[in-house]
Amino acid sequence: QVQLVESGGGLVQAGGSLRLSCVASGRTFSNYGMGWFRQAPGKERNFVAGISWIASNTNYAESVKGRFTISRDNAKTTVYLQMNSLRPEDTAVYYCAANFYGLGSASLSGYTYWGQGTQVTVSS
Repeated sequence: QVQLVESGGGLVQAGGSLRLSCVASGRTFSNYGMGWFRQAPGKERNFVAGISWIASNTNYAESVKGRFTISRDNAKTTVYLQMNSLRPEDTAVYYCAANFYGLGSASLSGYTYWGQGTQVTVSS
């Protein structure tokens, strides 16, 4: 089992920045590919960014490319999502996900473990 706990969400004005963190526990973090997804009210959960377990290859949704950066610190068993130039349409609950030997897949089914989510609200 892997437990994931997100933090760092909040209310920010458009154009601002937030950094989300996801701390993992329970298994060898470095063996897991990690991803961030988001879900707005009444909408499906969508991929935001992913990072592979090896070589830290990254993958982004088109809507966040150039604004968001995913990174990981294996020593701290933490994955981050740096979000810059935030827009009102980025408002959602953001979820962290993990998969053993994962490659940072954009698919929901590519992940086994999920956190509880953290709310991000961007005001206009």
